[in-house]
Amino acid sequence: MKQNEAIGIFDSGIGGVTVLKQLLNRLPNEKYMYYSDSKNNPYGDKSEQEINTFCENIVKFFIREKCKVIVIACNTASAKSAKWLREKYTSIPILAIEPAYKMVHDYAYHEETLVMATKATIESEKFNSLYHTYDNHKTTLLPCVGLAEMIEEGKKEKIEKYLKRYLEPYKGKVKNVVLGCTHYPLIKQEIKQILGEVRFFDGAPYLAKHLENVLKEKDLINHESIKNTIQFIDSSNDEQKKKRFFEIIKE
Repeated sequence: MKQNEAIGIFDSGIGGVTVLKQLLNRLPNEKYMYYSDSKNNPYGDKSEQEINTFCENIVKFFIREKCKVIVIACNTASAKSAKWLREKYTSIPILAIEPAYKMVHDYAYHEETLVMATKATIESEKFNSLYHTYDNHKTTLLPCVGLAEMIEEGKKEKIEKYLKRYLEPYKGKVKNVVLGCTHYPLIKQEIKQILGEVRFFDGAPYLAKHLENVLKEKDLINHESIKNTIQFIDSSNDEQKKKRFFEIIKE
């Protein structure tokens, strides 16, 4: 493995740290370069053309940095831009997070389910194709406008008020919660405080497994027993985001 061949991973902010933690668990000997695009956060209220532009700039950055694979750790970017990016940049594998709705179909088909995601993800063609393919007819789609930004900012009181307002109607009714935004796993306990004991479905562990398979297939995996290194880049150079990012990594 060349010394500069890291795995590039990006999100509209630090929410993709939940994906990175799963990658670290499965692939501890890799180098990671994490790009937080907080300058353009949130992606959820941007047009598809804007999101494509943001994502393309990051992909170009990773290619210049000689990353060996790119991971989109943002559900909105995945839903809006992954297909377009793969068609345009064929020389590098581009993997993308997806809401784990198929897992509900496979393991909890007959149970009431709540999908929490950004408005852009829920309205995307990609998610709608997934949803209609695996619809258990007991699913509610909840566009959580503004929630990712509150999590990004670490506004605990605002998050609790938001969840109480929007999740209270589902208390005692839903058994499964699909976390359709990579920020949302950071507030699992807060969600449980409102909904009670629910089962969470999160796409990150499956993405980590898929990445491992891709690296093996392309002979890109690092077998050397080295301590992983994580480089953090934030588009707005926000030191507080960097501090919180590494705090979450250590949790």
